[in-house]
Amino acid sequence: SRPACRPKNPAARPKTHAMASEPTARAATSYPKDKIKILLLENVHQVAVDELRKEGFTVKTAESLPWEELVEEMKTTHAVGIRSKTPMQEELLQHANKLLCIGCFCIGTDRVDLPYAASRGIPTFNAPFSNTRSVAELVIGEIIALNRHLMDRSTECHRGAWYKMAKGCHEVRGKLLGIVGYGHVGSQLSILAENMGMKVKFFDTAPKLNLGNAEFAETLDELLAEADIISLHVPRTAETRGMFGAEQFKKMKKGSLFINAARGEVIVPADLAAALKEGHIRGAAVDVFPVEPKGNGEDVFDTELRNCPNCILSPHIGGSTMEAQRAIGLEVANAFKAYINTGGTTGSVNFPNLELPMKKDAHRILNIHKNEPGVLSKVNNVLGEVGANITGQLLGTDDKVGYVIIDLNAEVSDEVLKRLREMPFNIKTRVLW
Repeated sequence: SRPACRPKNPAARPKTHAMASEPTARAATSYPKDKIKILLLENVHQVAVDELRKEGFTVKTAESLPWEELVEEMKTTHAVGIRSKTPMQEELLQHANKLLCIGCFCIGTDRVDLPYAASRGIPTFNAPFSNTRSVAELVIGEIIALNRHLMDRSTECHRGAWYKMAKGCHEVRGKLLGIVGYGHVGSQLSILAENMGMKVKFFDTAPKLNLGNAEFAETLDELLAEADIISLHVPRTAETRGMFGAEQFKKMKKGSLFINAARGEVIVPADLAAALKEGHIRGAAVDVFPVEPKGNGEDVFDTELRNCPNCILSPHIGGSTMEAQRAIGLEVANAFKAYINTGGTTGSVNFPNLELPMKKDAHRILNIHKNEPGVLSKVNNVLGEVGANITGQLLGTDDKVGYVIIDLNAEVSDEVLKRLREMPFNIKTRVLW
């Protein structure tokens, strides 16, 4: 089979900046849309389900699936969408012989074995911008709440107590916010904090353009010693795992606040709990944990941080707003549509990013191959041998994988498809239209 789609209605085709001219007619070479199966897990927003069904795809949804059932589903799935729990590792992906692409309906892609997916010709997409505002707003709220001991005062009132006091409570104006990781969320937080009168300093291992009046810290230790509040916004990698433990908390300014809305594995919760109980850290807000429950419910969660003073714990809700989830749903659904319908990979995190304007009355060949010397020459030899009339061609490579999009005359597309699939460098080849 050749999973791709010939839109019944060209107007329904996803609009991207690459579509310079719409074809008026296509030969019926593509895999029928209603036979393309998309599996969406972890309560992906309904807007994504609606968009993909409107496109004509068959969409199945589930909060989660037992391992054995998930393996069986992946054998017949062409695109799969997850959020932050379902692992897409080699153990699972080796069963997914029909899989075209993976969508992470969130910022993080650490649940996906990106190199292995690329080696199987499976681009992975995420939504790096859609929930940044929601996370940044949550952190701003936590900064204010921690500075006013708001959660402790609220708990006291709920149990019938009354402790009105100003001791230990502060305005956020004029305080120095230290941001560790100045990416999409960190930079958005920087802007909001400055608008509230805070000073901002950040540390990042990669060069970043500072926004507003934010200053760059030369070292993490420098930032820890100066900041009134430390907020983490780093990805989960081998380098960041456990990056905040007893040593880092001791280096923080005494009486400072700590916030983690990044990944649970980047801190050692027991060490943070100790710093809170000792009073060296005046308060903390933690939204992510090394081990999180698989579903909602009572008596399913535990952490060393429970019952620590002035400590806000939340169940990984940084991006959990209706606005963010809707935007994420649209962003990743559109990436699915663009890749399945046109081969466009803009936004993929493990694949060359390509967009080629569509050509009238042409067939499109998508060839994913091992990045070896001379591959393009061999591809072009095939095209020359069959007498192909090339109307468009675009190649992109990374260290391991190459991806070429070719628009050519319809008469030779079947022969080109056959020959490219027989090449030793071929990973995956399909034809559109």
